[in-house]
Amino acid sequence: MTKAPTNKQDRIRRDHPGWEFPDFEVNEINKKKHKYCVCIFVINEGERVQKQLQKMKPLAKQIDIVVADGGSTDGSLEADFLKSQDVRALLTKRGKGKLSAQMRMAFAWALSEGYEGVVVVDGNGKDSIERIPDFIKLLDQGYDHIQGSRFIPGGKAVNTPLSREIGLHLIHAPLISLAAGQKHTDTTNGFRAYSARLLKDPDIAVFRDIFQTYELHYYLAIESSRRKQYKTAETPVVRTYPKKGKTPTKISPIKGNMHVLKVLFYAVAGKYHKHKK
Repeated sequence: MTKAPTNKQDRIRRDHPGWEFPDFEVNEINKKKHKYCVCIFVINEGERVQKQLQKMKPLAKQIDIVVADGGSTDGSLEADFLKSQDVRALLTKRGKGKLSAQMRMAFAWALSEGYEGVVVVDGNGKDSIERIPDFIKLLDQGYDHIQGSRFIPGGKAVNTPLSREIGLHLIHAPLISLAAGQKHTDTTNGFRAYSARLLKDPDIAVFRDIFQTYELHYYLAIESSRRKQYKTAETPVVRTYPKKGKTPTKISPIKGNMHVLKVLFYAVAGKYHKHKK
């Protein structure tokens, strides 16, 4: 009797039985063309992500563009539109979790597709996506963790809310730097890149359900710096907040920021190390 074909996530789970990632659907729109992909994390970003994808279209000549959706319902990610912007694939999370769950989904798919590195960026239009070629060059040079930074020469922070700058410079960056044993200047910035070598490391073990919200960004920054076999770097980027109106973010002012601090303290204390439960 002929077996029914398995879907993509089933094949990944069969090939990597220890990996934990949320259920997701894949719409592969174009063929793989490059050795790296850029994963854009979105949920109900509307016109912001559409404008960002329009700006990113020329980059499809250098890197495969992938949208990692947390379950948008605003109609901004229709297949015809994504195809017109040369998007390689749309991944749609159906299981539980937020950003880190989306990241595990995207990493599992990207590694299963044979990508050698992944650039990650938010889909809310704040980041200087024209700097993506800089991340590609650093991946080509063998770097494993590349952090986009507004606070090194060539970088720029535009209209950053004062409360965020204070929290970053006085709490977030110093604590991550202390745990990493290396200076990090922009630890809340999600514009980064990771090598496949780092993501596949069984001792780092990114494919665990413990990573649900913002844990992975902090954990990987610390672990890649602590371990001598990995090369890390910062590269200048620009992050622009709107002058007026609501700040594009999924972090609520009180509950969300308290959760961010909790995750930060856990990461710094080593709570996410593989041997921890």
